[in-house]
Amino acid sequence: MSDDYIYAVARVRSKELSLLSRQDIDQLMACRGFDECLRVLSDKGWGGAEGSSAEAVLAQEEEKTWAFIRELTEDLTPFSVLLYPIDYNNLKAAIKCVVTDAPPQDVFLSGGSIDPQAMMRCVRENDFSSLPPAMAGAADEAYHTLLQTGDGQLCDVLLDRACLSGVLQCGKESGNELLSQYAELKVAAANIKTAVRACRTGKTKAFIDEALAPCGSLDASSLAAAACKSVEDIYGYLSSTPYSGAAEKLKESYSAFEKWCDDQVMDLIKEQKRNPFTIGPLFAYVLARQNEVSTVRIILSGKLNELDDGMIRERLRDMYV
Repeated sequence: MSDDYIYAVARVRSKELSLLSRQDIDQLMACRGFDECLRVLSDKGWGGAEGSSAEAVLAQEEEKTWAFIRELTEDLTPFSVLLYPIDYNNLKAAIKCVVTDAPPQDVFLSGGSIDPQAMMRCVRENDFSSLPPAMAGAADEAYHTLLQTGDGQLCDVLLDRACLSGVLQCGKESGNELLSQYAELKVAAANIKTAVRACRTGKTKAFIDEALAPCGSLDASSLAAAACKSVEDIYGYLSSTPYSGAAEKLKESYSAFEKWCDDQVMDLIKEQKRNPFTIGPLFAYVLARQNEVSTVRIILSGKLNELDDGMIRERLRDMYV
């Protein structure tokens, strides 16, 4: 029903009033150092216990976001496009810990939809049936590939591609245009990153074909063929796609490309400010909060390492408000 989300969206609109604005970001940039930044953030309600580290503060903000979303809806299925990357990262860590007999210390990300310890049990018992079917198949293949070859990179490639395919499928099955467009953008951006890295490290065509996830806005075969030649050929191919802007940013730097990708997401979700009837505004709020966290992380890291303000500003993302 179109009115299912009216109450939830109303609460999101209220929460949006506390999102960091460009003026707030300028205030953080004006801070004389790292500690002052943390104090300003604390004044804005960020973090929890006094004396928390920067990463603890950022992690707490992520947790607050998902706690709020869980108050609004019990069904987090539409958010799988955001949760899958966490789950697959944890799956990679679980497989490598078990195969190498390494202790799983500080290797798991929080906030996924599957308990990392449950993943560990699956790997130890070589039984992935309790995982979602697509994930189970990828986990089984990656686990046995790592056992047989010892190739951690190939293990990563298999799981990364499965993750991207899952993200794309979730976006399409959501029936929501925003989620579908977001998934397509994220998969295409990941393919571009993979192609550039593979080209610069001299990977084979077979490796690149295995690593790229098919999507609608990029032809994986053409991108792989370009990556086998040169980075300039990748730029040339991208110039004929919706990602010509990405090619220009890649010519500047990898960080400029990442900023471009994040800013594309912000442009995508800003349209949700006028939408009161679907899950789109809830999804947009989560992305806006994640963008906040990323932007604050950039500022804190820059201040901690005493980088020039100009260098920090070059990396700052557009804000939702």
